[in-house]
Amino acid sequence: MKVLSCVVGLGLLVMLCGGDTSTDKSPTEKCELLHENKSERKILDELAPLLNKNFSVMKKENEESYTYVFQFCGDADGVPGAGVVQINDKTKAKTIVGRYNSTKAIKGSDWVMLIYENGAKYNSHCNGANRKAIVMISCDRSTDTGPLDVVLEDRERVECFYLFEMDTNIVCPVIESKLSAGSIILIVGVCLVAAYLIGGFLYQRLIVGAKGMDQIPHYAFWAEIGNLAADGCDFVCRSKNREEPNAYRGVGSEPADEEPEERDDHLLPM
Repeated sequence: MKVLSCVVGLGLLVMLCGGDTSTDKSPTEKCELLHENKSERKILDELAPLLNKNFSVMKKENEESYTYVFQFCGDADGVPGAGVVQINDKTKAKTIVGRYNSTKAIKGSDWVMLIYENGAKYNSHCNGANRKAIVMISCDRSTDTGPLDVVLEDRERVECFYLFEMDTNIVCPVIESKLSAGSIILIVGVCLVAAYLIGGFLYQRLIVGAKGMDQIPHYAFWAEIGNLAADGCDFVCRSKNREEPNAYRGVGSEPADEEPEERDDHLLPM
């Protein structure tokens, strides 16, 4: 009985400890990649905010009008398996343009290209190939999810496709703010000076009871520093009157004082 109890207890312990063996599921698991890989799955996961939302646009072609509905990793307009569906506004017929079980994802610096393949076959175009939808999702920081737009339907190639565009801030790169070492030192210095002035002011006013200019911390010291700085500036920057040096005077440069003329007329015989 003791052995049986131990076995039962061990089994319960294993069930409790290993009961949650499932791994975290991707929110975009409904989107099946043509070639499953981590990089494309990561791109799809970044678009998770677009889940469970229908985006539609109407376009007129000649005399006919079509409405295109796109849903990320979901049934567009409720059509099972359809990532993009085309609706004839007159007959209400629905054509699958691309399926989310045949997905490709390509990422750029500020855009994501989502490709849904294996849509309905063309009747008389593209050699009966399957339709393919390409949704170009571009960065626009001013909008959460912009409207869907039809760019073109290329039916002149072997691999025909429909091209759509949509803007959203989901694919925008994160703006990193980087501070240089000089900026960090300047910010720290300003904070220290502010803390010194505010703390010193409060101490002088509340503890010492100072009034007026004496509330400035170490006012006498800073006043002396200011006076010394002013004296230095006065000495270096300001010009003062100086005695002019004696200039060299050349001979005859200035007339010499004339001595009084001695008259000897009285010595002449009369």
